[in-house]
Amino acid sequence: MSPTPPVRRLRLGMPRRVFSQILLMQLAIAAGVVVLATGLFLAPLSDQLDDQAMRRALAIAQTTAAVPRIAEDLQHTPPSVDGPVQQAAERIRKASGAEYVVVMDVRGTRWSHTEPQEVGGHVSTDPSEALAGRDVMEIDNGTLGRSARGKVPLRDGGGRIVGAVSVGIEYDSVRARLIHAIPGLFAYAGGALAVGALAAWLISRRVQRQTRDLAFSDISALLSEREAMLHGIREGVVALNRAGRVRLVNDEAQRLLGVGEEAVGRSPDEALGEGRTSDVLAGRVTGTDLITVRGQRVLVVNRMPTDDGGAVATLRDRTELEQLGRELDSTHGLIDALRAQDHEHANRMHTLLGLLELEMYDDAVEFVGEVVGDHRATAEQVTEKIGDPLLAALLVGKATVAAERGVALRISDGTRLPDRLVDPRGLVTVVGNLVDNALDAVAGTPHARVEVELRTEGRAAVLRVRDTGPGVPPEQHELIFTEGWSTKKPPAHGKRGIGLSLVRRLAERQGGGASVSDAHGGGAEFTVVLPEALTEAGLEPALAAPAQSTVEEETR
Repeated sequence: MSPTPPVRRLRLGMPRRVFSQILLMQLAIAAGVVVLATGLFLAPLSDQLDDQAMRRALAIAQTTAAVPRIAEDLQHTPPSVDGPVQQAAERIRKASGAEYVVVMDVRGTRWSHTEPQEVGGHVSTDPSEALAGRDVMEIDNGTLGRSARGKVPLRDGGGRIVGAVSVGIEYDSVRARLIHAIPGLFAYAGGALAVGALAAWLISRRVQRQTRDLAFSDISALLSEREAMLHGIREGVVALNRAGRVRLVNDEAQRLLGVGEEAVGRSPDEALGEGRTSDVLAGRVTGTDLITVRGQRVLVVNRMPTDDGGAVATLRDRTELEQLGRELDSTHGLIDALRAQDHEHANRMHTLLGLLELEMYDDAVEFVGEVVGDHRATAEQVTEKIGDPLLAALLVGKATVAAERGVALRISDGTRLPDRLVDPRGLVTVVGNLVDNALDAVAGTPHARVEVELRTEGRAAVLRVRDTGPGVPPEQHELIFTEGWSTKKPPAHGKRGIGLSLVRRLAERQGGGASVSDAHGGGAEFTVVLPEALTEAGLEPALAAPAQSTVEEETR
């Protein structure tokens, strides 16, 4: 037997889609407004029709009382069906369309009536107000039923009240006017409801397109997931609106940029200050995987425009990767130095072996002495001028690498640097960066030479690195210190264009600066000033803790 298909139950209640819910709510609101407006219009309409009927009755009564003949006939003739008062009142009634026109004396006796048998009888309603000289408008019941009435005093030629005139407008006619007005009113209300329904449908369709026909529960879930994702991922996210102001900064972006919630609603320049990071976030610098430095962090930024005219920028922390890359570069530099020393050592050993095989023992002794003396002379030349052992060791190693690459690395005669550095590793980074750049610039050129000068002025250290390379064009003197800018081929571990920028940042952090100019005789000359590089005389230099080492310490 085939399984019984499940029974689909009819679901009652609000639909799930945003489009449907908004449409139903707007239709309900439009219908409610139409009904309320119709009710508010009908309520005073009945009162207005009553007032109009009473005023019409009062006007007919006043017109009737203004006829002089009626007051005279009331005084000089008895009440009669064929009397002049009855005839005059009936003419006025028929001409005005009133239900009745009753003329009475001061005792309330009728002298006229629509029904002849009522003539001579006493009126059914109290005439005292009119007989007292006051005009009266009211809705009341009489012998002819419910009517809108107007009563006025009737005066003779001398102004004395001799009776009263009461005129009635059939109330059924007033109700008929009201009922007659309702279809037209409903027609207008229906038209308004139709227009409101069309507007509700158009708005709902627009909402449907913008929400992509999602349900409210789906939107709520997406918002919750968005919050969890934005604040849980390890990438910084910065969203900007079409005006270029920050509208969202997740937790990681706040950590990487060093800002808080106060950045929301401000432009990148206001939140971060002017600089490359603000330029990248604002879209003034375009490209993919843009390198920027914020404080002690190296960031990779990608900016993507959004459909509403804004943009979303993602930030990745590449500080650790840069540190690994710098360590790899340092390792490569050490390997190059060892390879150069190994190559030079092999050549010398072969030369020594040949001298020994030729039994030229005196020449072999002299050759060994010269080799040892050259190495000792180079090391002594550096250590005599550079008191810090880390910096001296760096320059000795760089001299070996330079010799292998066919470049003469020379320490200037004016170099003097005592062993009182506040941050030796930072200065090693600066010197290493500048020397490596100089070696890259002059490698392969004839008579390649690099000169390093380190001297002190009080507690300030002044570093100059000159080379005989092609130099730096004047229009690029500032551009080369920009993050991400480089003319070299990127290394295996990432992008270039960070070293010189971080050198300048390190100098500026200490109140100094870094600049480039044309060297005498051609080439480039880089100058770095570190105002607080040395400790006071007699004080030990502070040891830089590894945890405090910054991005700049080993970057090239």
